[in-house]
Parts: sequence; structure tokens; C-alpha cells
Amino acid sequence: MKIGIVLYPTFGGSGVVATELGKELALKGHEVHFITYSFPVRLGSFNTNVYYHEVAVNDYPLFDYPPYELVLSSKLVDVVEHEKLDILHVHYAIPHASAAYMARSILKKKGINIPYITTLHGTDITLVGKDPSFESVITFAINESDAVTAVSESLRQDTYDSFKIDNGIQVIPNFIRSELYNHPENKELRSKYAEENERIICHISNFRPVKRIEDILHVFKKVNEEIPSKLLLVGDGPERFRLEALCRELKICGRVKYLGKLRDTSEILSISDLYMLTSEKESFGVSALEAMASGVPVISTNTGGLPEVNICGESGYTSDVGDIEDMAKNALKILRDQNEIDAFGARAREIAQRFDIAEILPQYEALYESLI
Repeated sequence: MKIGIVLYPTFGGSGVVATELGKELALKGHEVHFITYSFPVRLGSFNTNVYYHEVAVNDYPLFDYPPYELVLSSKLVDVVEHEKLDILHVHYAIPHASAAYMARSILKKKGINIPYITTLHGTDITLVGKDPSFESVITFAINESDAVTAVSESLRQDTYDSFKIDNGIQVIPNFIRSELYNHPENKELRSKYAEENERIICHISNFRPVKRIEDILHVFKKVNEEIPSKLLLVGDGPERFRLEALCRELKICGRVKYLGKLRDTSEILSISDLYMLTSEKESFGVSALEAMASGVPVISTNTGGLPEVNICGESGYTSDVGDIEDMAKNALKILRDQNEIDAFGARAREIAQRFDIAEILPQYEALYESLI
């Protein structure tokens, strides 16, 4: 199949998942065309069967804001027509689904029928999508899609609750390639961050307010008072300055390490004893899944799609958003005993296998084939 993938090319979850999906499809022999405004950060330098088409927006004095959606629609028409694509798969509703609808309409006038699939990832529905100025366009573009998928049952229900959707929505969860997270513990790396008697707690995100990383700092302070620990924060973003100030206020700065943005987090996860994700809203929780695949127990909130990934009492524990006391209690329950860490970690790895690419990719392939 010849598949066009439309995505945001950044470190955001939807862009990462879309890029990894395209790479996996290419490995299976499909021809994949990425269509976006910048080279996807997770694409790498060269991949067989992978092509990149840049959407270039010219800066006209007439426009206060670049008309990206229109330029994207025109680019989609061009790529579909000249590369003879079979299907378009657009990730994130705004503005990709509406651009795909426009491109499909233009191509139909040229005698070319191209179906498009819209995959909903989370904030396009739960945050941006709730802006009234977008509602009618999102509803229309989703309903006009030839197929719609959501990354969790929670997000599927949120979409039906928030919009007047008369189209079916199929749940195809996010995925990992499990073998990438089978690192043996790097004792030399671990020793750079923690003493032998210390535990390592990890968190990875884009440091946005919705992640509520301040809750992790409060939980960590309580845990560290009973069990000597280090907290590794991977990523960066708008909350960084406020978090550093809170570290000083809580007097835990010496025990918190900011590692910045890392392309590959698997080695850091391999030396961690516990992973924390305290988000206010999370449509799926890819970072929690990556931790589980690494054999790391997870303490998370029970919001959105997280309970579908982190099974409470098996791969870790879930708590209400903001319940610092409960999260600290659950963290201590695991961290006090190495046998508990190992048992939860082993179960976490088993559960993560359900989301291996070998289980998920055939679902996308079957969907493509049903529409072509």
C-alpha cells in the first residue's frame, strides 16, 4: 500500500506515535509518505520505503496568520495525485482532518477517490477541541472521515460526549516495540545518579501544566523522608522554572535531577525503580507504557486512558488527580521491598506486551485494506 501520513512533526505524543507507525509500516514493505511542515524529529536520517514532503507556507503580507490548512490541503492533492497514494492517515483532528476533507473533495473532481482516516490523540478533543470556535469544523471533519480511530476507550467516549458524532470510532491503542526496552540495568549509569541504598524515581514529559509535575515533587518529598531516593525528570517545557522554584521551597533540589530532552529514554528507564505520571488528563499515557515495557512499576492518576494501561494493583497503582497522600503511600508500598519492585515490574512488562507493535500494526493494516 502507498500511505500518506499527516502529522505534527514535534516531540508531542501524536507526532511521535504517527512517526513510529509510519516507520513500522515501511518495515512491513508499505510505501509511506510523511506530509508536514518540518522533518519529523523521530524519523531519523534515512529509512527505506519512507518519503518526506514538506508543506511550505509563504509569508504573504495580506495574511496576519499563515494559511497552513489551505497550503496543507493543496500539498495533499499534489502528493496523492503524483505519488498515486492509496490512503491518507491524518493524526490529530485540527487542522489535519479538515485539510484531508478538502483535499479529498478536490481530488474527487479530478476523478481520484482517496479515503482518509482520522486518528484522535487527546488534546485535539479534550482541550483544543472544546474551544467553541473549532467545534463545528471538528465535528464535520470527524463525521466526514472514512474511518476514525481513538487511542483509548476513554478518548472515544470523550469524543462522543463532547461532539455530535454520528461516525463510528474504533479504538486502536498506542503501541511500543517491546524489544527496545529490554535493556539490562546499566550499573555504571545508575551509580552516576544514586547511591546503592537509594531508589530512583523517574518522570518523562513535556513539562506542561496538565502534567501536574508539582504533585510528583510533593510525593517525592514524602517518599524521600522514609526511603533515600533520587528523582530524575526527563524533558523540558513551560513549567521548568516553576518546578525549580518549588524544589528550592521543598528543600529537595539536591535529590532532583533535570536531564532535559532525550531522544531515547530507554536507558534511563532501565535504571529506575518507579515511574510517576500525575497528569490531570491523559488520553493514553505512552510514557507509562514505555516504563512498563522496561519492567518499571507505575504510580499514576486514574484519569482518561491511564487505567487502561496501568492496571491498579498489577503494574502499579492509580490514584485520584491531586491525591498526593495516596500516591506517596502507594509509592512507599512498592519501594520498601525489592521483591515488590521486581514483582510489579515483571507484571508491568507482561501487560505492556498487549501493546506491542506486533499486536497493533495488523489492526491498522486491516483498516486501511477495508477502505482502499
